[in-house]
Amino acid sequence: MGGHIRVFLVDDHEIVRRGVRDLLESEGDIEIVGEAATAAGATEAILAVRPDVCVLDANLPDGSGIDVCRDVRAVDPSIKGLILTTYDDDSAISAAILAGAAGYVLKQIEGSSLVSGVRLVASGHSLIDPVVATRVVEQVQFHRRSVDLLTDLTPQQSKILFLIAEGLTNRQIAERLYLAEKTVKNHVTGLLARLGVRHRTQAAVLALKLRGEGQAAAPVSIPRSRPVVPVTEAAI
Repeated sequence: MGGHIRVFLVDDHEIVRRGVRDLLESEGDIEIVGEAATAAGATEAILAVRPDVCVLDANLPDGSGIDVCRDVRAVDPSIKGLILTTYDDDSAISAAILAGAAGYVLKQIEGSSLVSGVRLVASGHSLIDPVVATRVVEQVQFHRRSVDLLTDLTPQQSKILFLIAEGLTNRQIAERLYLAEKTVKNHVTGLLARLGVRHRTQAAVLALKLRGEGQAAAPVSIPRSRPVVPVTEAAI
């Protein structure tokens, strides 16, 4: 991108904003067109001036610069987002990529590198490692496939899957659900086939991964006060 680069800063620390502003404005081709210290109102302020690049702190007192980036780009995708943070965190990097950020850099970055980064992002380049970006895309695809698979499970299979994830054996699951152990074994066999995995450990990993992403089914609510009574196959 040639010519003037217009930048908006979002960071709750005034001294950081002042330092970044002085650094960038010492360059002849960069102008700071606005600043914000909180997430509240930042999106509106950015859209009011339509900068080329937003330099956003990932962690704000009332939210996240990543969310601000997502909201801004939902309205105007031409505005580039550069996340500037102290945290080198995979989940935050993933969130930044999914929010459409063009860059994710640490505050330990050298001043000259930050200036170069702003110029690169403004010109349409990415400062996110393509290997990391590919991994995030693969994780999203895996997540979507997994959610689709879970949606196809019967309520009984869903309960059994998350009990497997808790480390329960077939016998323990049978006692918990008041089923015959053979019935549980049949359910587990069908469940593994439905999920496309060979071992219950793989099914457990899948369930735990989804639970960690907040996509697990609601906790299995099963009364425990009733005495366990042996159940025959004929009674099921």
